[in-house]
Amino acid sequence: MPMRLRTELPGFAGVTEWINSQVDLEALRGKPVLVHYWAVSCYMCKEGLPLLNEWRVKFGEQYGLQLVGIHMPRSEKDTDVEAVKEMVKQYELQHPIAVDNAHAVTDAFQNEYVPAFYLFDDQLQMRFFGAGEKALGMVEQRIHKILGPKE
Repeated sequence: MPMRLRTELPGFAGVTEWINSQVDLEALRGKPVLVHYWAVSCYMCKEGLPLLNEWRVKFGEQYGLQLVGIHMPRSEKDTDVEAVKEMVKQYELQHPIAVDNAHAVTDAFQNEYVPAFYLFDDQLQMRFFGAGEKALGMVEQRIHKILGPKE
């Protein structure tokens, strides 16, 4: 069962390797964060990867949104860090990506799905969780709703 709403971002302890750059909780405090789970063997994940760069730029400027990717292997083949790096390069992903071969971060998030999206507000409290094909279409709407101007 995934984390409950309003749960604090659990952090990234136990990451196998970071790609692009490394982040920690203290660096994220005061900023909204979108954590995205994916795997190199996930077809649906590949379809959504181009959107991540758009969101990183668009919502980074609009809301200060920080994006963190978590590569969650679904099989032994998915643990090949070089294959993950190739996909990051192929899709020109520029945000920090944690390779979670030991599932340490995955377990902390109680995540079972790819793709999966966890949106945290600037207090690092989870405000949205979505997984699978339908979640991809809901993320942008939730970002606006949760991070947009308060009435």
